[in-house]
Amino acid sequence: MADRETVRVEAFSDGVFAIAATLLVLEFRVPDLKEEVTPQILLVALIGLWPSLLAFVASFLSILVMWVNHHGVFDLVRAADSRFKFANGLLLLVVTFIPFPTAVLARHINDCGAPTAAALYCGTHVALSLCYIALWRSARTNRRLIKTSVPDAHLHKIDFAYNMGLVVYIVATVVACINAYLGLAICLALWVLWIFLNYSPQSIRDTVHEAAAGEPQ
Repeated sequence: MADRETVRVEAFSDGVFAIAATLLVLEFRVPDLKEEVTPQILLVALIGLWPSLLAFVASFLSILVMWVNHHGVFDLVRAADSRFKFANGLLLLVVTFIPFPTAVLARHINDCGAPTAAALYCGTHVALSLCYIALWRSARTNRRLIKTSVPDAHLHKIDFAYNMGLVVYIVATVVACINAYLGLAICLALWVLWIFLNYSPQSIRDTVHEAAAGEPQ
């Protein structure tokens, strides 16, 4: 029953991630050209959509990385109780919100509203980080829902990554209020952390071997 509940929650979550990623493309609008259209005029109008393209790619990749890490969390849990499900639902709530700050960023990244738009975008990642921590803690605290095969050292590695990520997202939000592009760069640089945060069974076995090698003989 526990495995079945975990699969159901993960499948529902996959659907929400897919919908959020799909909605991002709605920010693109076919240029509404009033004058007579020529190839050159249309090309210039299409090039003018670069803020939308930039925001779309950044947010799509962010959702992709979050989806991969979401699966990583589920690889480590053996069951999904009500507390875990509500924490997961809170995370999905913020995931579905991502298209809005993406649209604001696309609309204002190239004007005087850029710092506010960037701060909203980075702030949304702060909220996402808090939700991921809540989801992780709902399973990790006292190893409530964590599989017995997962060593403590592996859990501590994930704890550190999540806590560090939250700090960096907060810093990115503050910096974005001053310099939009720098704040966004700091925020998106965390892709490196999340891409290389390994939840895989092989990573778990490596952690066990490292811990065993460090024990006094």
